[in-house]
Amino acid sequence: MLDITGDGRTWLLSGPRSSYAVHLTEDDELLHLHWGPRISLADAEALAALPLPGHWPFESALDGREEYPVEGGPRFARPALSVRTEERRGTEWAFEAYETGSGEEADELRLRFRDAGLTITLHYRMRDDVVERWVTLRNEGPAVELLRADSATWTLPERDGWRLSQLHGRWAAESRLTAAPLTYGEKVVGSRRGHTGHQHLPWVALDTDATEEHGEVYGCALGWSGSWRITVAQLPDARVQITGGAGHDDSGLARLAAGESFTTPVFAGLWSDGGFGGASRAWHAYQRAYVIPDAGRDRPVLFNSWEATGFDISEEQQRALARRAADLGVELFVVDDGWFGARTGDHAGLGDWRPNPDRFPAGLGPLADEVHALGMRFGIWVEPEMVNPNSELYRAHPDWVQYQKGRKRTEFRNQLVLNLAREDVQEYLWEQLHTLLSSAPVDYVKWDFNRCFTDAGWPGEPYPQRLWADHVRALYALLDRLRAAHPGVAFESCSGGGGRIDLGVLGRTDQVWTSDNTDPLDRLAIQHGFSQIHPARVMAAWVTDSPNTMLNGRVSSLRFRFVSAMAGVLGIGGDLTRWTEEELAEARGWVALYKEIRPLVQRGDLYRLRPPRGGLSAVQYVLGGEAVVLAWLQSQHHGEPVPALRLRGLDPTASYECRETGEVRRGAVLLHHGLRLALRGDLDATVLRLRRI
Repeated sequence: MLDITGDGRTWLLSGPRSSYAVHLTEDDELLHLHWGPRISLADAEALAALPLPGHWPFESALDGREEYPVEGGPRFARPALSVRTEERRGTEWAFEAYETGSGEEADELRLRFRDAGLTITLHYRMRDDVVERWVTLRNEGPAVELLRADSATWTLPERDGWRLSQLHGRWAAESRLTAAPLTYGEKVVGSRRGHTGHQHLPWVALDTDATEEHGEVYGCALGWSGSWRITVAQLPDARVQITGGAGHDDSGLARLAAGESFTTPVFAGLWSDGGFGGASRAWHAYQRAYVIPDAGRDRPVLFNSWEATGFDISEEQQRALARRAADLGVELFVVDDGWFGARTGDHAGLGDWRPNPDRFPAGLGPLADEVHALGMRFGIWVEPEMVNPNSELYRAHPDWVQYQKGRKRTEFRNQLVLNLAREDVQEYLWEQLHTLLSSAPVDYVKWDFNRCFTDAGWPGEPYPQRLWADHVRALYALLDRLRAAHPGVAFESCSGGGGRIDLGVLGRTDQVWTSDNTDPLDRLAIQHGFSQIHPARVMAAWVTDSPNTMLNGRVSSLRFRFVSAMAGVLGIGGDLTRWTEEELAEARGWVALYKEIRPLVQRGDLYRLRPPRGGLSAVQYVLGGEAVVLAWLQSQHHGEPVPALRLRGLDPTASYECRETGEVRRGAVLLHHGLRLALRGDLDATVLRLRRI
């Protein structure tokens, strides 16, 4: 809901539980008024009437209070907008008008400012309790260089003792949650790698005293799949602002000639008074409702061939795995790397998206037909944005890659990055992938990205080189075009695991590959961090072989591996031809159980009952009158009993039956006293289903 005062200078956006307000002064200073619990328009007017507090010499009265600080004038805080022309640098804007949307966009607010030939439009939209913000810049004058154009600056209320939470990591150790007191100065997280990155997810949260289920939490998440930066600043007067957007530094995003425009990605913000759990559930609901395509349809159980076969694949081998997978109840069979071109290892073939004639003499069609006959859907792996120097594509078009003229060429995994900003590269990839998806009954595409940008250059393109931003926009356009042409095909975002996970790519893919680390114990911490912002509906998780030979050699039971992976979108990635009949029979039972609880896991509200810090950890999903608990015991010491598990999200006045034990307990008892679990030893796990009766 959008409310506007009669003078058209105070705007209030409200969701079910929260409000966001800004005010324009007589001097065209756009000030932040409120972000927090729901207030009325009269409350916003009263806040607007308050004078700015006094300030010390050498400080600015605007710093920490402006809604979108620009470079120039009486400001010293980090600017969200920094531009320059041949004559000057900075912005001195004047307010022109506000507009509201119409039709489906009736809840959108646009505040338009102008500085000479540059028009700056700030966009706002409230989606439930999530505020979406972005900026459009349009130039009608002399060329303007965008040094920095952030999507938004978020201003927090005055509080003591802010704490900053973020998700950090690396390859095979993504999305690990950490929190620390915020100190004076700036804390910067981001990616300089051309993609979202394994090192940080583009999300931060701030609180002063919140717990999992109680207290105020402010969170911000950026919808951008390229290089990015979020800065959290505690200013000299202790006020806190969060600024973020595309690009990793201030060296230039784009150069706008007359008639050209630039639109930033969405930077979304959420206030919750339900602690970190309440904030997560609000983020999850927002993404299921407004971001993820076809989110109401549950994702299938899949089998992926990579860990079973590596590059050494053949059609008959894949058929044998498919028959085993179908017998387990798998619903989607995915052929990973190695099916195309001269791809017998990571040294060749990328860019040549045609089936290898020695491995698939009649193409992918016969295998896909058999997979379908077995009652499963058929998927393939691709890495379209990359090319091996040893490929037909590179030999024909060596100028199509990112490179710096006269510099040494860097290769990771024997591959280079295609310059997707080029229209000829975009058209080539469209033709290759459209032809591929039209030539065989493919239902699913795992889209990988195994190489960060290095030596990123485009000889002949003037500085600042637009390939950094245009690569991402071209990726989005290609995915949109393929989805429109092949509406029955689902897409998974992968980047060596969790290297490209953000609200931008989630708007165009059906799920993401959370991490290449499939060790079930490691995955608990990765999935715990991932759940702070993203829902289980998109979190792919596999059951692979034991010992875990890829990373640590850890031995774990099939039970522990399955229950760990059942917390998201269940997949299987082990070599099924080596599983015993006992293991296959047990796996069939787990797959059948997952299908039963899948609606709760993928569409229900998540409650993190105990974090994975050693000992007992657990999550709970609630949908309607049903709940499911997944619990893991990492280790048991000194014979101590496992603590009771207090549940959440239940009706205290109702009775619930545990389907595993047959016991009936009142909701109030389960909420206060909890459940006793039959777990013991090391790496044990269980699933408990409850039904309101």
